[in-house]
Amino acid sequence: MGSVLLLVGYLLCGAALMDALLPGRTRLTRLWLGLCAGLIEMMWLPTLLAFAMRFTLPAQLIGLGVAIGLAALAQMKTRAAVRNKRWTDMPAWLPIALVVPLTLLSAYLQYTHVLREAGGALYVGQSTYGDLCLHLGIATSLRGAAYPPTYSLLPGALLGYPFLGDSLVTSMLLCGGSLRLSFILSGVLMMALVYLGFVIFCWDLTQSRAATVVAFVLMFVNGGLGFIYALDGIGKDATAFREIFTGFYRTPTNQPDLNLRWVNVLCDMMIPQRTLLAGWMALIPALWMLATAAREEDARPFAILGVWAGAMPMIHTHSFLALGLVSAGAMAYCLFHAPKSRRRGTLTRFLLYGKIAVALALPQLLTWSVPQTVKGGALKFRFNWVNNKGDGSLIDGYCWFWIKNVGLIWLMMVPAALCGRRGQAKGVDARRQAAFRMLGLGALAVYVVAELVQFQPNEYDNNKLFYVAYMAMMPAMGWFLVTLFNRLKGVPGRALLAAAFLLASTLSGALTIGREVVSEYQLFSPGEVGAARYADENTPPDAVFLTGTQHKNPIAALAGRSIVCGTPSYLFFHGIDYSAQYLDLARMLEFPGDSAELFEKYGVGYAFISSYERTDFAVDEEWFRANGELVYAQGDVCLYALGGVHRNSTES
Repeated sequence: MGSVLLLVGYLLCGAALMDALLPGRTRLTRLWLGLCAGLIEMMWLPTLLAFAMRFTLPAQLIGLGVAIGLAALAQMKTRAAVRNKRWTDMPAWLPIALVVPLTLLSAYLQYTHVLREAGGALYVGQSTYGDLCLHLGIATSLRGAAYPPTYSLLPGALLGYPFLGDSLVTSMLLCGGSLRLSFILSGVLMMALVYLGFVIFCWDLTQSRAATVVAFVLMFVNGGLGFIYALDGIGKDATAFREIFTGFYRTPTNQPDLNLRWVNVLCDMMIPQRTLLAGWMALIPALWMLATAAREEDARPFAILGVWAGAMPMIHTHSFLALGLVSAGAMAYCLFHAPKSRRRGTLTRFLLYGKIAVALALPQLLTWSVPQTVKGGALKFRFNWVNNKGDGSLIDGYCWFWIKNVGLIWLMMVPAALCGRRGQAKGVDARRQAAFRMLGLGALAVYVVAELVQFQPNEYDNNKLFYVAYMAMMPAMGWFLVTLFNRLKGVPGRALLAAAFLLASTLSGALTIGREVVSEYQLFSPGEVGAARYADENTPPDAVFLTGTQHKNPIAALAGRSIVCGTPSYLFFHGIDYSAQYLDLARMLEFPGDSAELFEKYGVGYAFISSYERTDFAVDEEWFRANGELVYAQGDVCLYALGGVHRNSTES
């Protein structure tokens, strides 16, 4: 209950803050921005306090007090301002029809994909099987942590991964929330805000119901032409269709062996990648503010945008970088098209935005992002994303790679970006038309940079930039397709043609969503769950455990305890050198009797032995039995206390 009250408190503060800062917007827009602002405050205010008092319950409560103060001050300063009393200027059915069904679907996926308990074991879905443990481990390990925090997967290594989306869960844990409920509640809320924000973003730019619906569907049921490969497989083998829904990553949007890498954003990005989800929750309001500020030529939205953008690097660095590139393209467009008499004012407003954003973001980048990305040697030239074999040659032809991955929409990106010529759109004024081209140029900037520069050891992660370019183009794409359909009035079969286009653009995504709905995998066995519970309840928060390097590590993920060396699946792709710790880990497991100095060096107090450790290493378990105390055992899982550091013994 306390965790929910904390969350609601921050949300109310954010709503009051944005109500005061943007009184002229509709109530729905102010509410959306306010809820997003409340979550950002919940991420940042306790974090700033944690540098002085650790990430503790007092930091959460004081942070909430600061949020209340900011909201009260803003309300007092603007109490005389005239509020827009209209709830929305779009048809009421539009956000309801689009947001509610997808939010319900997302809630179901969160429910089934985040630690669903059955028979003492914990289950997840296909998409969360790989990524969830990282986020669980960050959230549980931040409880009481000193700041800046370190990786629980590699003690002493600075946590440079954007962690604020997970610290949101930690805040709820510190107020008594369960791990599962905290992840589900915050995840569903952020997904709903992404959906609602995208509808508002599209409506404000297009003022078209049809264009908003088309853009929304193409954004969240996205998928390329992978269904062609699936249908071809079905023609050769009738069981291939069943495999789409039963195989591990056999969907039409994610098959690396076929070079299908443009995954569905709902299933493979928003559900499993909480950092991206939090980033989009902050990014869409930023794109809306950018388009609004540029259209209205008002300094106030630019200043608010500067603060908003400055908070984004440690929420999601990719989204911050993409926003910067879109903003650079937008500034170039606005300066080029502005009359000479207004160029100075335009430049001044963009510079105001940039100065505020850089001033707030630079400490984050220098503290966390630069050491992990630049010093880790991740930056490199790489043309054409994952279509590059690594030797400069391409797997598929350049255009075919993008067509089969993104779909027929890719062929229409340029026409959609140019569709807003003056007088060409009915119901859309010249400034809105300019917004299409402005965002199109910004999307092009993101696309070019992501096509040429690899930012992380995993080249696949550049998709987090490509998706922002795709997102920025969707309002113009929706409007362009609707305009094209209207111009074909009187042409026989235009409805059939439109239906065929939408089917080709969404079938792969729909099949992927269907697969995700029915997916289920066991993440932790009853023995692993019990060992994690014992560790959480009976060992010191700073205890260090000796375990294997499996990614589904219950000690790190569920108990939040530090381990000597975590999985390379996370550490390598975060640009962290773990080679020395891995060798030390292997020596302690295989030759514990000769490794006293290593046990002392790492402060190891416990050893977790399961089938993973026994399979991956030649564990000298006889030594652990003779020199440690078996404090927990169930199934193939054993937990030993070393050096007398233990409490009540539990054996089941």
